[in-house]
Amino acid sequence: MRITKHWLAVTAALVLLAVVCGSAQTGSQPANIKGYVLDSACAFTKNLKKPVSPECAVSCAKAGSPLVILSDNGTIYWPISDAMPAKGQNERLLEFAGKRVIVAGKIYQRAGSRAIVIATIRAE
Repeated sequence: MRITKHWLAVTAALVLLAVVCGSAQTGSQPANIKGYVLDSACAFTKNLKKPVSPECAVSCAKAGSPLVILSDNGTIYWPISDAMPAKGQNERLLEFAGKRVIVAGKIYQRAGSRAIVIATIRAE
């Protein structure tokens, strides 16, 4: 009887672990986003609805601030790479800094954060 309870407890723990691990994984979903490309510091600390200017966004990006996409509904998307090793996305976004864009790609969500692997980006 003691061995049966032990195996039942072990089995229950393994099932619980599988459920927790499975729910922690994030899948991607294709999406199109319209919004502004701006530096992440301004998006968070200044609560901007749009960039101050393209020159300001470029200056911050060149100084090392990651560029993000601020969608029309206020959601901030972190551009990420799905290649390994991952590569920063500022170089790709720099020509759009401070401007409105339409982005197509795969959206990832985790613990309230959103990221996008950009398939295409163009000025609006």
